[in-house]
Amino acid sequence: MYFLWLSQLCRGLSRPLGSTTQPIWGSVSRSLVLSSQRRIPEFSSFVARTNTCGELRSSHLGQESAASVKKILCEAPVESVVQVSGTVISRPPGQENPKMPTGEIEIKVKTAKLLNPCKKLPFEIKDFVKKTETLRLQYRYLDLRSFQMQYNLRLRSQMVMKMREYLCNLHGCGYRNPKLFKRTQGYGAKEFLVPSREPGKFYSLPQSPQQFKQLLMVGGLDRYFQVARCYRDEGSKPDRQPEFTQIDIEMSFVDQSGIRSLIEGLLQYSWPNDKDPLLVPFPSMTFAEALATYGTDKPDTRFGMKITDISDKFRNTEIRFLQDALSKPQGTIKAMCVPEGAKYLKRRDIESIQKFAADHFNQEVLPVFLKTNRNWNSPVAKFIMEEQRLELTRLMEIQEEDVILLTAGEHKKACSLLGKLRLECADLLEMRGMVLRDTSLFSFLWIVDFPLFLPKEENPRELESTHHPFTAPHPSDIHLLCSEPEKVRSQHYDLVLNGSEIGGGSIRIHDAELQRYILATLLKEDVKLLSHLLQALEYGAPPHGGIALGLDRLICLVTGAPSIRDVIAFPKSFRGHDLMSRAPDSVPPEELKPYHIQVSWPTDSEAEKS
Repeated sequence: MYFLWLSQLCRGLSRPLGSTTQPIWGSVSRSLVLSSQRRIPEFSSFVARTNTCGELRSSHLGQESAASVKKILCEAPVESVVQVSGTVISRPPGQENPKMPTGEIEIKVKTAKLLNPCKKLPFEIKDFVKKTETLRLQYRYLDLRSFQMQYNLRLRSQMVMKMREYLCNLHGCGYRNPKLFKRTQGYGAKEFLVPSREPGKFYSLPQSPQQFKQLLMVGGLDRYFQVARCYRDEGSKPDRQPEFTQIDIEMSFVDQSGIRSLIEGLLQYSWPNDKDPLLVPFPSMTFAEALATYGTDKPDTRFGMKITDISDKFRNTEIRFLQDALSKPQGTIKAMCVPEGAKYLKRRDIESIQKFAADHFNQEVLPVFLKTNRNWNSPVAKFIMEEQRLELTRLMEIQEEDVILLTAGEHKKACSLLGKLRLECADLLEMRGMVLRDTSLFSFLWIVDFPLFLPKEENPRELESTHHPFTAPHPSDIHLLCSEPEKVRSQHYDLVLNGSEIGGGSIRIHDAELQRYILATLLKEDVKLLSHLLQALEYGAPPHGGIALGLDRLICLVTGAPSIRDVIAFPKSFRGHDLMSRAPDSVPPEELKPYHIQVSWPTDSEAEKS
């Protein structure tokens, strides 16, 4: 007997993962036996449905036969739930469909019963039918029936299960942390506050288990792992959610290489079988090298278009704006070669690139055509001497139809600009037919040797942590903490996949005095908020370090989904709303009284601005 959605029966479609995985709602092929020999009941013994029709194969031939019940099945609306009893038979000769997993068989139905009819659908449940994300989230329980969503979520479940097996069974990690904590500040995004019944006092939902896992190390629990729910009170982006999941890890008596080896083994062990196996160890690159070569600390290394410093080639240039840049401290001239840019880029693209550089970086970008006669709004080519032309052609391996994007200014600013334009140009080239990034390739990269501090954007004279304030300085740079803290490197490492950061971690500060000095003196933070951690470090805290992998972002990249909302069963919208249940929702004033809270409603002008 088969319990099916009618759409599955009519279309005869297969499950997303085919026959390679154990279905969530299928029958278990064998009983499980505990070490005590107590038999666990088979899954089929406590659910009514034995198979979905997409699981049936020629191996099911010969089950009970039945006659046609055409009227029930034809009149039932699509996506209704039906109970069917019948015989799995071979398709007539010549009607087999080798393109379908179920293409060899069909069901000769004996009886059929309509268990639950489906009302008119707000959209067709087909992956090729375009739906707005708002509509998909409003009817998420229907969107989940799509094969792509089920593939994404099943793949996520399988990878998490393998990760648990690797970390718990093979490495003895475990533990779980509380969700209600105290407010913290000084790093990361804003936290969600939870009211308590004590007047004026609030809990906070932790944006990460950072402090808890360090305290576990102080407590002598040398290995910690958790599939951690984290919360950040910030607007959503394609790769961010206010509620998200991390694979969180911490260990005592470990160094960077130990953490990196563990993560490489974890990913290799849990990697999907339908993808090419991962090769380890992953390559690494310093922060300075990544910035100078790719203009970012999360480079996509699947394609070239690297940034080149050509300052030495233009020391005696007659081009005024290049002269001005080289005369200033940290002044450089940077260039990037866009392959076949003269063929694929249009005049309006160059103008858009120049406007972007002016609006967002206050810098000038010049297109240079060394092997063509074009000079789209760029008279710079005629000022390049023949010797410079030959040297640039050799240095940057310039071919016919290539375009050079040239800019000048302070090193970090010039590199960051070309890093943005590198991705923008890659999108334009691929949109017009060039293949640059192999979508089947997974290019992992470790970024190391970050600066420990960065100047604050709102006040460059003050410092903020590049990672977070618990990150240990590089041992070779500790002597610079008092005199030149901006030059101190950190023991911070990020894992990048195809241009997206999927993990970040560090070796932690385990010395209470050093932690207090960095918090109070360098970062000027209120150490009272972290008094519990500082006190714990005074009681013989071991050296320790860890990392957190963004599970949602990782699965998004593995499945090729356009957004992390496509790998979360019930995500929030771009504005952080649950469109299905209409959360967040208002609460009656009488329910707020026990929490000593009153709502201050915005004025009309404030509401309109919001």
